[in-house]
Amino acid sequence: MTDQQAIPVGEKPVNEPPQKKASRAGRNLPAAIAVGVLLGGGLIAILLFAPYLWLALVAVAVAISTVEVSRRLEEAGYHIPLIPLLVGGQATLWLTWPFGPAGALGGFAGTVVVCMIWRLVGRGLNHAPQNYSRDISATVFLATWVPLFASFGALLIYPDDGANRVFCLMLGVVFSDIGGYVAGVLFGKHTMAPAISPKKSWEGLAGSLLFGVTASVLAVMFLLDKPWWAGLALGVMLVITGTLGDLVESQFKRDLGIKDMSNLLPGHGGMMDRIDAMLPSAVATWIVLTLLA
Repeated sequence: MTDQQAIPVGEKPVNEPPQKKASRAGRNLPAAIAVGVLLGGGLIAILLFAPYLWLALVAVAVAISTVEVSRRLEEAGYHIPLIPLLVGGQATLWLTWPFGPAGALGGFAGTVVVCMIWRLVGRGLNHAPQNYSRDISATVFLATWVPLFASFGALLIYPDDGANRVFCLMLGVVFSDIGGYVAGVLFGKHTMAPAISPKKSWEGLAGSLLFGVTASVLAVMFLLDKPWWAGLALGVMLVITGTLGDLVESQFKRDLGIKDMSNLLPGHGGMMDRIDAMLPSAVATWIVLTLLA
């Protein structure tokens, strides 16, 4: 029997698994919901009963995401100094505890300096590194994108109402994501950035604004006792940074020719695929709640 021989009518191929129908948003929705509920429940428990464990949670996410992105860059031919990047990323995060924003800045700057030297002399002074500028540019981008941005999420927990500040960040981003998903699936017809992320639509962005701004206004008013306009500013900032965070990661993956950073979280991809919107949104939340509100 050859490969081209027809299969009798009414019979199914023996070795072909049934095809799963993908959702319109491109996710394994049941798995994504299960993982989201599990992560969300754990986060709520931490913020309610042991707020400073938030730092450890962020530190783990930073380490995993750094490894994920570094591996993908290595697969594409980059040479990333992973060891100083991991150590420096943790320093950038944890130095916020005693030193606040100055600790994050010092940790980040020190990380960049060490990575530059590490990549330069990694094979000894008798060997000139190849593609040095390209590799260091990617390394600095990664150090900024993951540990530095995440350190602003760490800074949110230190004030007396720190747990509520983190709740404001999470509620704004999560409800923005929910609104974008629902509106995109039900009404999405006009693509927003088809060359970068074909599934994002202007209708989805409208849903993100409606859900995200509403959640942020209520969260800021009832959790932080701040004026409604601070919630409005926060909501708009979170929708913008969350959406652009998704697009940045989409373009990054498009450049590397990959779909997900890893398969660590079913229905979501890798850790970086889950926190891509959270990272710039943490910066926006700290700016609004610390400098503007």
